[in-house]
Amino acid sequence: MSGRVRRRDVPLGVKFLQYLSNRCFPISNRERSYRALAYCLTFIAYICFHMCRKPMSVVKAVLHRNCSELIPPPGVPIYENSTWCDWAPFNGTDANASQKLGELDSAFLFSYAISMFMSGFIAERVNLRYFLSLGMLLSGIFCYMFGMGKILNVHVLSYYLIFQIFAGIVQTSGWPGVVTVMGNWYGKSKKGVIFGIWNSHTSFGNILGTVIAAAYVEKNWAYSFIVPGAIMGVVGFILFLFLVASPSDVGIVKEEDDVESQRPPKRLVSQVANGDGSSGFNSETDDTEILIGEQEVQRRLTERSLLIPTATEEEKEVAIGFFGAFKIPGVIEFSLCLFFAKLVSYTFLYWLPLYVNSSTTMGASASADLSTLFDVGGIIGGVAAGALSDQTSMSATVCSGMLALAPPFMLLYQNFSSAGLGPNIALLLIVGALVNGPYALITTVVSTELGTHSSLEGNSKALATVTAIIDGTGSIGAAVGPLLAGFVSGYGWQNVFYMLIVSDFIALLLLIRLTKNEISKSRLVRRRFSD
Repeated sequence: MSGRVRRRDVPLGVKFLQYLSNRCFPISNRERSYRALAYCLTFIAYICFHMCRKPMSVVKAVLHRNCSELIPPPGVPIYENSTWCDWAPFNGTDANASQKLGELDSAFLFSYAISMFMSGFIAERVNLRYFLSLGMLLSGIFCYMFGMGKILNVHVLSYYLIFQIFAGIVQTSGWPGVVTVMGNWYGKSKKGVIFGIWNSHTSFGNILGTVIAAAYVEKNWAYSFIVPGAIMGVVGFILFLFLVASPSDVGIVKEEDDVESQRPPKRLVSQVANGDGSSGFNSETDDTEILIGEQEVQRRLTERSLLIPTATEEEKEVAIGFFGAFKIPGVIEFSLCLFFAKLVSYTFLYWLPLYVNSSTTMGASASADLSTLFDVGGIIGGVAAGALSDQTSMSATVCSGMLALAPPFMLLYQNFSSAGLGPNIALLLIVGALVNGPYALITTVVSTELGTHSSLEGNSKALATVTAIIDGTGSIGAAVGPLLAGFVSGYGWQNVFYMLIVSDFIALLLLIRLTKNEISKSRLVRRRFSD
């Protein structure tokens, strides 16, 4: 193996920024800049993924509604079945329409859940920048084409089902991709708050998707899908131009995470080549390949006590398989817990606007706007869960605490949401925080911790697979929840809330063993310090 150290896959946009930096505005810490760029781009990218999922929950209210309460436009005949305002094929009886709308949810969510397992397997083996960019472009196209069904006057259910299925498949590129990129840049350092803030992209995406969809839903619901789809495609192209998926892609040395605090700061390979410890950020050679003899590299590494993994060492890492990932302690418990936690969260995501519309006097647009408070609460809950996890290093215990508090507040919301706007707002914020806090913590901090578990012996090619297993299992719950809600809501909304409370309680039970272990370890540590 030669001593060539080279940058790999530097995006065109980053090359342009490097050129500007060298010529116009020197950057004192380029590694920090790359990390911030990856943070912002993955944050915006996943906002777009959720933005494209949200319109369906908003548009349901106009695809089928009680037309007898509306005044038809001039020239529109009123049929005896009072379905003149519905969009075929979602007209007909309430039960028939609810079934078809539920089929649309299930088409997306089940295809997403099934494909997620394979997506993580693929993500470990391909270029993440291409993987994410292509997934975003295709997701935007399928979202756009769903809205075009209105423009093209399509009244065939299979048209909408097909695009929902394909949208579910390509959307699985998002989560394993962005989590792996974040894991590449942030390693094993304490990151509960970092990931808690970052994971608010889910709620911001839901809010943005709701606001955009609500702006068009009562005028022309086609644009509730077309506008998010177009935004998704544009952001996907920006990601292709600027995303740096790994430090090694731009020549930044990646140290062992578990000894990161004891080692000197990470340096660019060009810094080693300078020989004087200078930054080298603004040198002419900063953005070119650097050839260094093996003996010279070894001598300078010894002088600086700096570990640079060789190409041979990287090649020894083999991507982990599904069975190997399941053997990691905690993966099964957190995966099953997320099944029920995500069942609850996604039931709110897909049915909350319709519940608000049916339980209050608000219209479709106002109901959608009010439902965004659930996601605002989710932002608060995600950050709070991350902060508590950083302070205590007890992720399972933090999740258990929130899961235990959620059922009483869900019952309060179900009973008092119709009491007025004030109680509705307050309870939505609290329920959103308690429901989405554990969901956010498991899909970010817990997934990255398990994907870099000590049992992997430093193998970095497990994060996407572990993330996909955990989120894929959760996504099955996300598919089951809205499907069950569509059926159960026909017997009364109170039964939907009972279903959610039972699911939340099961999620809590699944974490009992891990919670007990964390509490026991915490007591043991405190006892040692007191002695």
